[in-house]
Amino acid sequence: MELDRNQHSVYLLNYHLVMVVKYRRKVINDEISEYLKHRFVVVGQSYGINLQEWNHDIDHVHVLFRATPHTEMAKFLNAYKSSSSRMVKKLFPEIKRQLWKSAFWTQSYCLISTGGAPLEVVKKYIESQGRK
Repeated sequence: MELDRNQHSVYLLNYHLVMVVKYRRKVINDEISEYLKHRFVVVGQSYGINLQEWNHDIDHVHVLFRATPHTEMAKFLNAYKSSSSRMVKKLFPEIKRQLWKSAFWTQSYCLISTGGAPLEVVKKYIESQGRK
């Protein structure tokens, strides 16, 4: 396991993100997914986000990414969702037939931190500290 570093800390912050298309419309194909992935990388550069894995179904995407301790996750997600929504409808106008309002994504999302060790192992490690 390789840890990330900055001037004052060592860290490993991995996240699993799931974003769903508004009304669960079935509009994501391979071409649209590749564009959404590209936007994720572009927007993520400003926030210290490093894409690890991307995959999609026809109505949602799954993303595994790394972040820094300074990443403002809510701001990043808002910036990504708004810019990708605007641009994907501009580049793929056929989507407008199924998404008649301005949003491409639902407002909600699922963001889960992923750790290196199971929680029980970490709990036992912390409990054992200070014992000889």
